[in-house]
Amino acid sequence: MNGMLDVQTVKTLKEKYKPGTRIHLIHMNDDYAPPDGTNGTVTLVDDAGTIHVNWDNGSSLGLVHGEDSFEIVR
Repeated sequence: MNGMLDVQTVKTLKEKYKPGTRIHLIHMNDDYAPPDGTNGTVTLVDDAGTIHVNWDNGSSLGLVHGEDSFEIVR
């Protein structure tokens, strides 16, 4: 699904999740995912729309829009 995001959706993600944005992971369906509830900092959104995060537990697994559950820490 992630590789099929349209250009406008990727642009919107890049505007919403700027580097430095703090993220709270609700759930990621991946064997290597950080534990639910982990916070992290966005490093970039790539041209495929993957949201790259440096998680506070040391992981750097990216988020997939529309598949992973997460929210911005306000």
